[in-house]
Amino acid sequence: MKCINKIVSGIALSAVILLNGCGFDTAEITDKYDLYKTTAKYNMMASEDTSSDRKVSFFASDLCVSDGTDIGTDETASQVAEASGVFNLDTSEITYSQNIYEKIYPASTTKILTAYVAIKNGDLSQTITVSENAVNQASDSSVCGLKAGDVMTLEQLLYGMMLKSGNDAAVAIAEGISGDVESFANLMNETAASLGATNTHYVNPNGLHDDDHYTTVYDMYLIFQAALNDSTFETIVTSSAYTVNYTDASGTEQTMDWTTTNRYLLGTETVPSGVTILGGKTGTTNPAGYCLVLYSKNESNQKIVSIVMKADCRSNLYYYMNQLLYMFAN
Repeated sequence: MKCINKIVSGIALSAVILLNGCGFDTAEITDKYDLYKTTAKYNMMASEDTSSDRKVSFFASDLCVSDGTDIGTDETASQVAEASGVFNLDTSEITYSQNIYEKIYPASTTKILTAYVAIKNGDLSQTITVSENAVNQASDSSVCGLKAGDVMTLEQLLYGMMLKSGNDAAVAIAEGISGDVESFANLMNETAASLGATNTHYVNPNGLHDDDHYTTVYDMYLIFQAALNDSTFETIVTSSAYTVNYTDASGTEQTMDWTTTNRYLLGTETVPSGVTILGGKTGTTNPAGYCLVLYSKNESNQKIVSIVMKADCRSNLYYYMNQLLYMFAN
């Protein structure tokens, strides 16, 4: 399909949207996503046990779960992307689903987990000296303009990573938290697993391509919704611009301005009626295609996470995302 610059007005809304129910949970999951089979036993046990002190705590009681069936793809230009999904955080429903359990490369949407791990394990006010390794990025790499010897706080680097998508900032954060990239990647994987994102494995904090660096749309939803529960992360991911004041290697005070790579927040993409875009994270590499993890609210003020991975071009990324928001977010 050719790249389309504008969403076609008057998209038909006649399709019946099938919703995947949520709340199927289990205390012990042996099959990563086969929640229906394993939870039936626990639900039955809970209903048969009438003792007042017996309570069953379910792992996914507030999460969307799915058997992996595609939903709504025949009503959209789904052919322009590899995988996608729309998740209503307030109703715990999946309203749109395309290959949500398929292995995909995340590109810079990796930085969602990087930020979450850094916030959980670091001190926002701690100072980090940018290393030569952090600024040793390829000429076509997405960077926020750091130089070796620059001294910034963790909080400042988080803005550089999430708004400007700085690969240099991501490495500086990893080194500041764990000492080196490999140790931080291990921490990322441990955190992902603790959130139920068991089909995710990362080898770096920035999303530069590696065949062993992958996730799924569903895992990305799990990671993103967990991160959004942190007020610091939510503040950063919903910001469109940030001015950083720092010192360079010589101790001279410097200033840089960073703006988001999210076209919705920049105001260069039209938002469908009834939807308010709050924030999100973009990502692009050749193997990953064009990716966007988006946070918004619908007309009912419900929080929505919508994800498009491996779109074939940037124009189609936003065209397709607009379809998902217009037809499946409200």
